[in-house]
Amino acid sequence: MTTAPDFADEKTVLRDALGLLKDREQVAERLLDSSRKHSFDPDKELDWDAPFEEGKWFWPPELVSLYDTPLWQRMSEEQRMELARHEAASLASLGIWFEIILMQLLVRHIYDKSLVSAHVRYALTEIADECRHSMMFARLITKGGAPAYPVSKLNHNLARVLKTVSTTPGSFACTLLGEEILDWMQRLTFPDERVQPLVRGVTRIHVVEEARHVRYAREELRRQMVRAPRWEQELTRISSGEAARVFSIAFVNPQVYTNVGLDRREAVAQVRASGHRREVMQTGAQRLTDFLDEIGVLRGIGRKLWKSSGLLA
Repeated sequence: MTTAPDFADEKTVLRDALGLLKDREQVAERLLDSSRKHSFDPDKELDWDAPFEEGKWFWPPELVSLYDTPLWQRMSEEQRMELARHEAASLASLGIWFEIILMQLLVRHIYDKSLVSAHVRYALTEIADECRHSMMFARLITKGGAPAYPVSKLNHNLARVLKTVSTTPGSFACTLLGEEILDWMQRLTFPDERVQPLVRGVTRIHVVEEARHVRYAREELRRQMVRAPRWEQELTRISSGEAARVFSIAFVNPQVYTNVGLDRREAVAQVRASGHRREVMQTGAQRLTDFLDEIGVLRGIGRKLWKSSGLLA
């Protein structure tokens, strides 16, 4: 994240459309306190040796991409559950990719800040959380037996550019894009008794710890949008809109359809035409898009890009 040196404590009182911004250090201290009380070691917290339970899903069926499509109606229950297993692996793979990007962006964010500040200490705490999450997702993929699903080479290299040139507000906007939609889905998953206990355990840990990450990113994005020059605000609108477009395409790797014996082209076409899928993605993004709209991110070309992504109605 490109940013001006910021070694001094934040003393300026800032306000945006949502009201006064909280003191950066006070926010970080609260998040650090929460981290001390509610952090988990997935290797110890979860029973990785327990066998999977017969007849249980790896992902709630309503969140599977083909749900309620004509193709879904023709699939056997066994094939539907197999698709859910592969889509869970695809989402876990996407999560690892995204969190590796996020860790690099956070390191860049704190490079020019006071190394003894609570704000920096929390960023380091979050990086440690993301390391554990990435290892947890990798272990879940391996345990589940489906392959890992890396993003396309194009998206992989686009992300390489993003993490090299991204400005601070753009990086936090993209962070929220990756965190909040998956968080909404996982909040539906961990209490769902139709889902495998291990998957529910993984999503529960991720939801609890990601709540702090979302708070940190929201507070910092508000601060950055108030302080950023006009050109950087506009760049943030465009870059977050383009990120939304890429994210919506990469959300499920189409190779999952081939791997469960479906016609890939037909499956992709039906997902794109699915009103249910569109509603799921827009509902999952609504809390985020409402927030971004309120703080001035969803404007102009950026708003058009968000609409083209299918995440904004």
